[in-house]
Amino acid sequence: MRNSLLKDIGLAVLRIAPSLLLMTHGIPKFQNFINGNLEFGDPLGIGAAPSLFLAVIGEVVCPILIIIGYKTRWAAVPPAITMLVAAFVVHGSDPIATKEKALLFLTFFVVIILLGPGRYSVDRK
Repeated sequence: MRNSLLKDIGLAVLRIAPSLLLMTHGIPKFQNFINGNLEFGDPLGIGAAPSLFLAVIGEVVCPILIIIGYKTRWAAVPPAITMLVAAFVVHGSDPIATKEKALLFLTFFVVIILLGPGRYSVDRK
């Protein structure tokens, strides 16, 4: 019982902390988006506005779903993809120290995909 409780608390911390931290990067992007400032990089060649929109989904919308634990495994996929692009496309030629943050976020979201949300979530799995 105690082991299960600690596991579920650990999964909740694993979901909530990285999601809140990622949102500190996404909220300014969201503010730019709603204010009509669509200037943004185009790492995938799809245009600045679609790239900004996808970054907002990956850094704001999905982390909110992950925090509450709704469709958690699916919601962790866009942030993981966003961090893959950040680490290997945007910062692909940069030293590891520059891409380290994106790689850490990527690791957190991959673990969330693999382990799920835990009991303290809307999904309760």
